Amino acid sequence: MSATSLHGRVEDYLAERHRLGFSGRTQAYALRSFAIHVQTIRHRGPLTVEVMADWARSDSHGSADPLTWARRLKLLRTFLRWLQQFEPRTEVPDDAIFGRLPERQAPHIYTEQEIIDLLAAARRLGPAPGVRGAIYETLFGLIASTGMRLSEALTLRNEDADLRYGILTIHQTKFGKSRQVPMHTSTVEALRHYCWMRDLAGLSADDDSPLFVATRGKLRGMPLSTHTVERVFAGLREQLGWHNRGTHHAPRIHDLRHTFVVRRILLWQAQGVDVDQAMLSLSTYVGHAMVTNTYWYLSAVPELMSLAAGRFESYKQDAEVHDA
Repeated sequence: MSATSLHGRVEDYLAERHRLGFSGRTQAYALRSFAIHVQTIRHRGPLTVEVMADWARSDSHGSADPLTWARRLKLLRTFLRWLQQFEPRTEVPDDAIFGRLPERQAPHIYTEQEIIDLLAAARRLGPAPGVRGAIYETLFGLIASTGMRLSEALTLRNEDADLRYGILTIHQTKFGKSRQVPMHTSTVEALRHYCWMRDLAGLSADDDSPLFVATRGKLRGMPLSTHTVERVFAGLREQLGWHNRGTHHAPRIHDLRHTFVVRRILLWQAQGVDVDQAMLSLSTYVGHAMVTNTYWYLSAVPELMSLAAGRFESYKQDAEVHDA
């Protein structure tokens, strides 16, 4: 590609990132510097790893530290993945060129069918007849439909679930703050059915009793432990045989939370909602301490930038029509 075209793509990408709420001054400086470098060396054709590595080593401070080069190269990576939609032969450098940098691992984003299969498998948990299957089906379904943390779900009391108004009150959050979580009507109905089954089994109907309880032995009626839930989930995961699309060792319960946030953002993108305006409410809903923690999810799903790229093309076509 030509240097002029690269400069234009850089500015388009930065404009979209800014619209999504990223300030990205460091990345903006790096991308513009890279575009100038490509122009200076008069490179033509697809962008190659060699060109990128040459730019990374040409630090204006004259650094000879491979980790510094690796950090500079990392600043290009999301842009290059985005650029591949327009220039398929664009190469994307991996982490091993100058040495790996520690970074946050990518989550497994569940498909709708995977969540359906998980809840169905949980429902079948024995022994039958019994309420154990309903407990795990409802627990995993609640996390998937609200994006709450497992620890938050396990500390819920019966009085925290207002099924009349469809509100959950979460008291013991990760950051020690309380928040209220409105629920979809289908989630409310699922909780109401679960509570009916649990009460019918004679388990913890008092307001101060835990919402999700153990059903076996001496622990019957006691709050479920994280260890127990993780063990049950691991068994279901092995049974369902999912292909892991994240960088953790396997799909996790916490990835249901990631999936909730990501799918909400993707839905907003598809509907043309102003993501920047809506992000603060989403951050509050899921209990993030800072809205920047919510923006991180955008980098977890390539489809988001694909949607953005499609919108770029439509914007440009509209502009060309108006200018004609």
